[in-house]
Amino acid sequence: MERDGLKPALSLFDAATIVAGSMIGSGIFIVSADIARQMGSPAGLLAVWLVSGLMTIAGALSYGELAAMMPQAGGQYIFLREAYGGTLAFCFGWTLLLVIQTGTIAAVAVAFGRFAGVIFPAVGSRIFAGIGTVGLSGERIGAIVIIVLLTAVNLGGLNLGRIVQNVFTSAKVLSLLFIVALGCVVSPNGVAARANFGSLSNFSGPREFSGSLLAAFGAAMVGALFSADAWGNVTFTASEVRNPSRNLPRALGLGTGLVIGLYLLTNLAYMFELPVLATSAASVGGPAAPVFSHGISGAASDRVATAAMQMVWGQAGAFITAILVMISTFGCANGLILTGARVIYAMARDRLFFKAAGLLNQASVPAVALIIQGGWASLLTLSGTYSQLLDYVIFAQLIFYVLTVGAVFILRVKRPEARRPYRASGYPWVPAAYIVAALGMMSDLLVMKPRYTWPGLLIALSGIPLYWLTHPPAPARGSILTQVAVNEVTDDACDRDR
Repeated sequence: MERDGLKPALSLFDAATIVAGSMIGSGIFIVSADIARQMGSPAGLLAVWLVSGLMTIAGALSYGELAAMMPQAGGQYIFLREAYGGTLAFCFGWTLLLVIQTGTIAAVAVAFGRFAGVIFPAVGSRIFAGIGTVGLSGERIGAIVIIVLLTAVNLGGLNLGRIVQNVFTSAKVLSLLFIVALGCVVSPNGVAARANFGSLSNFSGPREFSGSLLAAFGAAMVGALFSADAWGNVTFTASEVRNPSRNLPRALGLGTGLVIGLYLLTNLAYMFELPVLATSAASVGGPAAPVFSHGISGAASDRVATAAMQMVWGQAGAFITAILVMISTFGCANGLILTGARVIYAMARDRLFFKAAGLLNQASVPAVALIIQGGWASLLTLSGTYSQLLDYVIFAQLIFYVLTVGAVFILRVKRPEARRPYRASGYPWVPAAYIVAALGMMSDLLVMKPRYTWPGLLIALSGIPLYWLTHPPAPARGSILTQVAVNEVTDDACDRDR
């Protein structure tokens, strides 16, 4: 059957590749340098990735219950609407369109262009037409080409987008496994291994446990968490997943578990090639000595993966890494483009956005929503401000994560009779732990990065007056949870007929 005109054509594997593929972008190749600088030890670096990973998985398990209950286009937007009402849901959709989804698409596409410049020097970062930081450069033109290309692919139908996602997610998983195998098994650097793991003092580092270290830990988690972000995007396509009540929770668990495991192993591979902190160049001879001496914390332009590959392949390592990052960012951008338009579509169906955005083309995809998303993301690549906007929205995004996980508790009270094909694992402790950890991190950011927290909150709250101005009389409809129950019965019948 079809739900809301969208065709349920995604299998469990397809949904899992959307989860994993949307998570793995350029962050895993870069952010370990900043984490290493803030933590100052191998133990601190691994602990940040581990705790961030556990938070991600806890959030995904909680989302699984909501996704199984309400497998509708829009996902998180629908969860917030049903738990808290239209205002908060609109604020989420507004912030997602303004910067979260489109800004991330722009940033990932520019990362593709930036690493393409390693192979094709003509694709450079010099702005040749514009004012200040706003304008055109080779890498920004490359980013726009990628956004336009992938938007066109997804306009051609869900099947095309699904195939691209499956191919590139598989390729990027193999790319990370390649780095892990090379660094940990095939060609580990003994000097780096001893510097990081040779003794307890080497592993734990010189810093003693203190309040300042704990504050630095919270700030360092920002990079790790948002390198593993976008895992909830698969819920935006919930109505296009076959047997969503079963497959969505599984896809969330499998996808996040796979990525977090790969991230931990990839960081181990980095530490088997490079010391976490800068060291003497005399420790290693040859042309790789300067790269080794800078360590993970001092990797040039924070390109940790490039530095690790240079330890094995020399200058060829930069080209190899560029290819791996281009594969990763291409697949990530496709997943973001495929999923994000479904939230715009859901808002338009609720008469909170342009009516045309709620229409499907002949390929049964929200064409206008895809074009609006692609156009705004392309403009953000020219602005020179999308990275700052993403920094500003981190705090607001954490608020929406907390509210969505909190919706598990809210709906257990408001709708205890609702059908729950999957119940959040470890309830109430796992969802509560996620909320406590996220609130603690938000408090830390208020202290450590106040210049980003308040603007981020204001970006999200700017949706409230817009909602009041545009909010129409509520359309007559039955409870969405009742509709879901009818859909599930029909799906079961269809499955038996097959």
